[in-house]
Amino acid sequence: MEALILSCATGGGHHAAALALQEELVRRGHRADFLDPYTLAGTGMDVRVGSCYVKCVQRMPALFGLIYKIGDGYRRLPGKSPVFWANKKTSEKMRTYLKQHSYDVIFITHLFSGEILTHLQREGVRLPKIFYIATDYTCIPFTEELECDYFVIPSPLLKQDFCQWGIPPEKVFPAGIPVRREFMERDGRTKALAHLGLHPQNRYILMAGGSIGAGKLFEAIGILRQYLEEHGECVLIVVCGTNRRLYERIRKKYGKEPRILLLERTEDMAEYLKICDCYISKPGGISSTEAAAAHVPLIHISPIPGCETKNAAFFSEHGMSIGVSDLKKGLLRAIHQLTDSRVVLSMTKAQQEMIDPLAAEKIVAFAEKAVSEKGGKESDCT
Repeated sequence: MEALILSCATGGGHHAAALALQEELVRRGHRADFLDPYTLAGTGMDVRVGSCYVKCVQRMPALFGLIYKIGDGYRRLPGKSPVFWANKKTSEKMRTYLKQHSYDVIFITHLFSGEILTHLQREGVRLPKIFYIATDYTCIPFTEELECDYFVIPSPLLKQDFCQWGIPPEKVFPAGIPVRREFMERDGRTKALAHLGLHPQNRYILMAGGSIGAGKLFEAIGILRQYLEEHGECVLIVVCGTNRRLYERIRKKYGKEPRILLLERTEDMAEYLKICDCYISKPGGISSTEAAAAHVPLIHISPIPGCETKNAAFFSEHGMSIGVSDLKKGLLRAIHQLTDSRVVLSMTKAQQEMIDPLAAEKIVAFAEKAVSEKGGKESDCT
């Protein structure tokens, strides 16, 4: 099977889901090409699109929340959204690319990629089977505009949320959010500690703001210092991602603290999850799913208003995380809650029941069947 995976660099989650699919496709003997469609413009457009999003959520999350709220209202109006029309120009580049490359199936992990393909569909271009992979625990604005064969959603409990916007029920496939297999390994703590060069007798709290280092990490560190002072065996690991300003700010104030380990980007997130006693994170759809797949006690802080608010609500309502809305009042209380083995057992059990770590395998197996029934390649980009 020849597969194309389309994603966009607005944060790392969409790419992470795409790479999980690519990993599974290759594991099953298929060819899988990964592409950010904005790179086809050849003018750095992919960097500008990603940078615009990242700077907004890092520095002005409230503005992003306002934009999301406007979009949620706009979707109730007749006609296509501005997001749809903004992607029209890129669709011509995509048409040229698909004329030069032949695929049996296309997976998309970002709304923008779906809008690009929808333009081609509207212009009468025949495309292979298209799978849209939702990476948040809600139907984000304008998902309903996409012309896809299947909408892969994170949970059966969200089916009504998607169908109420006009997505046909028969197109909804509740397989889950794909994560890489390394997040499922259960017996690797000792090996992970050795790989990371960390002392096995310490306890570790891991904190991150997604790949872009968003959220109130600096404020959270100030609150957690009290806990670290009271528990000498505990080390706080802070991952700042691509947020260099945050990294420098934390380094200047806490860089000499022996119980605070500060990191920028890391390719070892699965390893850090294996060794931590709890994970403090903003509620990104992918990062939360990775933590749940790894069965790690999870505390959600600082959601980016919009879809991450919905992610946090879904996880906390189903016992998969503790949501903290007020850091000063709730963060230490949440940490203390997770020192109770009964609370941890209940949370990890809920994660096992609600999150399928083999979502990528289910999605690819379903795609194999869909392509087989269709009878091979079928695209016409002339």
